Amino acid sequence: PARRRPFPAAAPGSPPPAGPLYPGRHGAGKAEDTFKTSPFHLDLWFYFTLQNWVLDFGRPIAMIILPLEWFPLNKPSAGDYFHMAYNVITPFLLLKLIERSPKTLPRSMVYVSIITFVMGASIHLVGDSVNHRLIFSGYQHHLSVRENPIIRNLKPETLIDSFELLYYYDEYLGHSMWYIPFFLILFIYFTGCFTPAAGQSRMPLAALLLVGPSSLYYWYLVTEGQIFILYIFTFFAMMALVMHQRRKGLVLDSNGLFLFLSFIITLLLIAAWVGWLWNDKILRKKYPGVIYIPEPWAFYTLHMNNLHAAKDAF
Repeated sequence: PARRRPFPAAAPGSPPPAGPLYPGRHGAGKAEDTFKTSPFHLDLWFYFTLQNWVLDFGRPIAMIILPLEWFPLNKPSAGDYFHMAYNVITPFLLLKLIERSPKTLPRSMVYVSIITFVMGASIHLVGDSVNHRLIFSGYQHHLSVRENPIIRNLKPETLIDSFELLYYYDEYLGHSMWYIPFFLILFIYFTGCFTPAAGQSRMPLAALLLVGPSSLYYWYLVTEGQIFILYIFTFFAMMALVMHQRRKGLVLDSNGLFLFLSFIITLLLIAAWVGWLWNDKILRKKYPGVIYIPEPWAFYTLHMNNLHAAKDAF
């Protein structure tokens, strides 16, 4: 029988041949992944923090301060356009963040999370748009749907059920499909932020400057989105992973340290916020139960709106 010809050896310095022996970047895990490190992603973290503040936190503010004549109540508001931009830019930045991970990450889970994130944020866009436009008609966010004066007297009463459905899509379904994949992607990325080199576990000055704005935004996200349980479970999972990896001699790199420190400061800000409003009887009524974390916009419509009205009257 004819002898098999040996597989030709690759020339020195040439890339390895493609095939099952050389899986792709998102294929099976590789042993050397654990020992790769990444520099601090200043560009991504800066853009991520900036667009969060402008497009998420800034959208209801833009809706309120811009003249109503520019955006009639039966048309999308400026905040809605901010929300649309957020729904495109945020998943793009999350995908770029995943791409820079030094570790091979589960591609299918990342894709499903991004798809769910976009769907949930889009559901929230519609519900949040209508709910915030109701402010111009006298809707008060510190009250429940049925307790609001402009809703309570609607006829027929089945219309109230429709507004409660809208509130459900906005505050429950939209938030769940938006925030669960958001925190899941951050945690998936966090799992690849470990290195055996202690020198890599240092944050540059730029990272230290970004920690404050990043933590403050996460405070707003958790309190306004009413997702403390999701946040605290993610934080505990991060802590458990850090302790587990430390037993292996691995420490967080600069990107993981930035994310972990942001979550720690967020927890301190939430505790300060709750402590400040602990004895507010009206907000206590809207947020009953063991976990009492008022929404910033509920605080605004309850206290700041009244303060502005008093100044205008004076």
